[in-house]
Amino acid sequence: MEEPDVIRALGALAQPLRLQIFRALVVVGDPGLTPGAIQEALAVPAATLSFHLKELLASGLVNQERASRNLIYRANYERMNGLLGYLTENCCQGAPCAVDGKAASCGC
Repeated sequence: MEEPDVIRALGALAQPLRLQIFRALVVVGDPGLTPGAIQEALAVPAATLSFHLKELLASGLVNQERASRNLIYRANYERMNGLLGYLTENCCQGAPCAVDGKAASCGC
């Protein structure tokens, strides 16, 4: 993942509602969610949701698919993993940081 893409993805997640939307999509997994389902779950107005979904789509963290008359939104796990990989790529100068969920001696 290139730095401009990382900045755009982090910027998209740096807003509380967008982070909630993204996390909801990650939790639900491959089936994804319709805007109506997201709107109901997060109690957000349709226009507000539309704006934030547009930002998540532009960042590449979310994909959109048309299924008949519905739009389905899904987390883009490849992009998410790319972002996480970029953030941890040089952690501890390449040494493993965690063993069984506990911080290693590198200070992480």
